Formats: sequence, C-alpha cells, structure tokens
Amino acid sequence: MEEDRIECVTTSSSERLYEADVNYPQNHNHNLNHNHNLNHNHNHNQASKSRRKVASPLISSANTVVEIFECPVCANAMYPPIHQCHNGHTLCSECKTRVHNRCPTCRQELGEIRCLALEKVAESLELPCKYSSFGCLEISPYYSKLKHEALCNFRPFSCPYAGYECSVVGDIPYLVSHLKDDHKVDMHTGCTFNHRYVKSNPLEVDNATWMLTVFHCFGQYFCLHFEAFQLGGAPVYMAFLRFMGDETDARRYTYSLEVGGCGRKLTWEGTPRSIRDSHRKVRDSHDGLVIHRKLALFFSGGDRKELKLRITGRIWKEQNLESAASISNLCS
Repeated sequence: MEEDRIECVTTSSSERLYEADVNYPQNHNHNLNHNHNLNHNHNHNQASKSRRKVASPLISSANTVVEIFECPVCANAMYPPIHQCHNGHTLCSECKTRVHNRCPTCRQELGEIRCLALEKVAESLELPCKYSSFGCLEISPYYSKLKHEALCNFRPFSCPYAGYECSVVGDIPYLVSHLKDDHKVDMHTGCTFNHRYVKSNPLEVDNATWMLTVFHCFGQYFCLHFEAFQLGGAPVYMAFLRFMGDETDARRYTYSLEVGGCGRKLTWEGTPRSIRDSHRKVRDSHDGLVIHRKLALFFSGGDRKELKLRITGRIWKEQNLESAASISNLCS
C-alpha cells in the first residue's frame, strides 16, 4: 500500500510534503538544580519541572504518610470504611471482596473489623497536592485531596500524538519540544492553514492513517489532526483541531475548516477540544469535519483512481468576535 501524502501551506512557510511515518520517542536526560529551595521550585515555570519531582522534607514526609493509607491490593488511597485483619493489616473496602475475605498480607480471615483509628487520623490530615512538583501549592484535607487532584490546573498533559499510545506527560512547553524532537511533527506559525491530502488508492483505508501538525498562534499551540478510518464499512476522512491546554482556555477560540471541489464545498466551524480529551475520544465523537468517501471522491473530480482533498482552515479568538460585534453595534 502506498503511503498517503499531505502538504501544508501556512502564511509563514512554503508548500511542503509530509509522510505518515511513526517515529518513536528517544530517552531524554533532564537536569534539575537540587540546590534550589522549595519556594523557588514552586514558582519555577520551566519545562524541566514537569519531568522531575522536587525533593523536599515536606513532600517526603507527606509521601510517607500517604503510603500508610495506601491499599496493599490496588495501591489506591483508602477511604472509610477501612478494613483490617486480626493482625492489624489494612485494606480498602473494594478490595476486601476481591481477596475473598482473606488478608492479602498474612492470609488470615478478615472478618468485619473496621480500622477506626486510621479513619480518624485521616480526618485530621492535610496533604499537599501530588502535582506540587508541577507548581501546585494547594494543601487539601485528606478526604478532598482526590477531588482536587482530579481537577488540578497543574496536572500534566498527555502527549497528543496519535500514532500510537505515547506515555509521555508534561507541561505544554515540554510537550511541544517532545512532539518536535521525538515525533518529528511539523511546526507552523500562523492562524491560517492550507492542507492537501493525496491518496493513490481511495478504496483502501488503514486505521493507522493519520497526520498531525502543530500551529502556534495567539501565544498558544493547536494540534490539527487529519484521519482516515473505517466507519460502517466505508472509508471516512476527518479533520479536527485540539487545543494544547485546558478546556476553559480552549473555549476562548474558534476554528473553521473547509473542503470542496467541482463548485461545491463543505464547511465546519467549532471550538477546539482540549488535549485533556484523548485523540480517540474526539475522533469517535465526530466532533470535526467529516468527509464520507463518495463526497471526497466528488470533491476530487469523481475519479476513483486518486483522492485529492484540499482543506483550508482558520483559528481565531472569541474576544475578537465580541470586539467586532461591539463596533458593529456602535455603527448601526
């Protein structure tokens, strides 16, 4: 099967040719000055803090306390009811049924003994967020710590690369470097783009056919995905945008995509999804420009021998629309 080709033209670069090759990341060594104190590390905003944890007596002590409340079976934090065996070994209530009422440590029968002392201690605990090494200064009561961490603005992002399950996590500056250096993703500056997708055999679609380009505009980074996959037994082509940041910030932007040919065009306009949502989740929700094979062939001139799609797009900030609306109201 011949490889698909994609070309991208932005306002700041000439036309280029891309191939859908998968590049595996290489190991990186990251240095961090351990002589910095804790307060400096909390305020340190460089990408290196996203890969290394900052060692400090406070965090080390907190980690030791957390280990006491760690279930020996699932390794998650234990919450009431916390169970124990006759020898004092503890585990969470969910795992109690998994081990068939036998202590996973000493194999004694568990019975229905609650560890009330540990539950009481937990009520008095206040612990730092586990993302403290990423800059979070939040101190939470033990029983609300998980809720905070699930929504913490400092929690790292997963790599948005869709070629395979990349396990790299980090802050946005680090992920941008990671995409460029390890995945060899093409980087472009500008809020407009022009892609050309060419496929020699449009009747054959591989689920691994995908492209990714990163755009930098308005001081932010955006991931433009182009996919070819099977839907209902027929090939489907899809383009969508993801914002490299949280959902709240993503809502400040809007993007449009347009594809056409033979005097017809198909347009999509929407809000980019945050990379907090996985690539597969966005794709499977069809939240983007979806082009079915028959329409794609029509845009290509009706020739089934080769597929040629040209997709243009633009990203803009919602506040610009609000300003334009205010000016319009003043003029009317």
